Amino acid sequence: MELVAEGLWALADDSERRRDFAGAVKCLEALCQSGASLLPMIEIRTRLRLASLLLSHSHNLNHAKSHLERALLLLKSTPSALPLKFRAHSLLSRCYDLTGNVPQQKHIILRALTLLRTAEPSALPPSAALLWSCNFHSQLASALVIEADYPAALKSLDEGFSAASELRLPELQMFFAASTLHVHLFHWDDPATLEAAARHSSEIWDSFSPDLKERCRGLLFYNELLQTFYLFKICDYKSATQHVNKLDAAMKEDQKQLSHVKELVGELNTVNQSLAQLNLQGKSNTTLREKQDLLHDQLRAATGIDEEMLGFEDKILLGPPPLDGEWLPRNAVYALVDLVVVLQGRPKGVFKDCGKRIHSGMKLIREELQKLGIGVNQREMDIQHSDIWIAGQYLLLLMQFLENKVALELTRSDYIEAQETIVQMRNWFIRFPTILQACESIIEMLRGQYAHSVGCFHESAFHFLEATKLTQSKSMQSMCQIYAAVSYICIGDAESSSQALDLVGPIYKIMDSFVGVREKTCIVFAYGLLLMRQHNLQEARVRLASGLKIAHQQLGNIQLVSQYLTILGTLALQLHDTEQAREILKSSLTLAKTLYDVPTQIWVLSVLTGIRAHVGFS
Repeated sequence: MELVAEGLWALADDSERRRDFAGAVKCLEALCQSGASLLPMIEIRTRLRLASLLLSHSHNLNHAKSHLERALLLLKSTPSALPLKFRAHSLLSRCYDLTGNVPQQKHIILRALTLLRTAEPSALPPSAALLWSCNFHSQLASALVIEADYPAALKSLDEGFSAASELRLPELQMFFAASTLHVHLFHWDDPATLEAAARHSSEIWDSFSPDLKERCRGLLFYNELLQTFYLFKICDYKSATQHVNKLDAAMKEDQKQLSHVKELVGELNTVNQSLAQLNLQGKSNTTLREKQDLLHDQLRAATGIDEEMLGFEDKILLGPPPLDGEWLPRNAVYALVDLVVVLQGRPKGVFKDCGKRIHSGMKLIREELQKLGIGVNQREMDIQHSDIWIAGQYLLLLMQFLENKVALELTRSDYIEAQETIVQMRNWFIRFPTILQACESIIEMLRGQYAHSVGCFHESAFHFLEATKLTQSKSMQSMCQIYAAVSYICIGDAESSSQALDLVGPIYKIMDSFVGVREKTCIVFAYGLLLMRQHNLQEARVRLASGLKIAHQQLGNIQLVSQYLTILGTLALQLHDTEQAREILKSSLTLAKTLYDVPTQIWVLSVLTGIRAHVGFS
């Protein structure tokens, strides 16, 4: 029976190399269902491999779970075989993760950690024990984050980092340092601790040799994206630029490498097929064998892993076995890079490139959604349970791109296209209301921005205030209240100005409590408008000048700078400083032209026309 098992394992190997995963599963299942009495170790290994294939390449999670539970039952009566026991626990943890059973996942991980702690030192090499410790602490931290138990997750990551340090594996240390930063970005309870986590992650990465950085491209993307999101949050866009540039360069290099790997894999498959045909005919070909070996070597050199590690084109790995972890699939990472390029470039007015990146990112996401069976008609209940998490990531990314697309279109005064994009977002939300729950307030806010852009100020104020009711985010609530206040100010009557004051007043008092200065610049902008409405012109000039300085020096938001200049130019005119008003407005017009910001251009030109009429009349 051992020879039969080895033969079926070899057939499964061959099927897996040809990406015939269904064929590989059939070979292994044939062994389990043969009815013959199998040696325990043969059955255990077969079931573990079957479970791994089912988890990675099917939706049959219950089948995988039954194989793992049977394997664990057999392993109970096996005194040694610790690596197989840990493998079974790790796969079962993954199975519970995919089914959303967090309590069971935590239970199986804690059981594995207990087994690891109580194992005889001679039963497992120290390096293997530490690697498994890293694996289980990483899985435990992920489960704890799902439960929002951030302190416990950070503690688990700290234990994983200690194990990685004992192993003296800098790439594993980097994995845990970056994961710690990731959890802090979720939690954001103490700015100083978060800053320290970001600095620690950067210091470890900077200590890598160029060769190690090249081999750890998954960690490069992970760290640089986390650093970028951190700097975006604190509004340090100048520092974020270098990280965005690194990400963009790394993505292009990775795409180039991926193309080369696909060519090698294609050649290898052709050689393998030719050799298989010759084998069937009882013939041999030394030249083909040599070419096969050469292609194997080239693949190892190109990927840093054995060619048998399938799915390289889909994954950007974050750690060595047994972790083999990935943060997100390769195309999701590419889409995220496109998104950060858009977020960095849009405030600077780099609209042409932003438009290309939005198109590129959305194309990638729609292709991945299609692979998950999500097209124009599918709804939330149609998604396979094991696909819910990754489908949610793609859908949230898609909404981010659509949100930026609306902002671009409103700036260009392409109102029809903006309206159609908002309708797209609304349709996605209707079909996936649970996954996209956080996007409901964003859609309502965009409806408000659209209404404001076309001069429907009562309607825009309504949408902005509705958006505040649909989110728990203090930042989002404050921004929407400010937008509503600006709409009320634009209405122009006494009652609307009073409503604007009621909205701006309380937020103005707490504006320094927000992380970064994005909220502060918008609050100061609205407050300056209110002061102008109240004819407190000198105070308005002081406040608006301070807001302009922040917008220019810290945010680097050219569109906001242009709007600040337009208001200050209008204010100078009201103060009868015609010459200064003209100079300020010319600067604003230059910036608005750079941005293709049609509404601001019209606004500036109307004020400049008023100056000429005033001067002519005088």
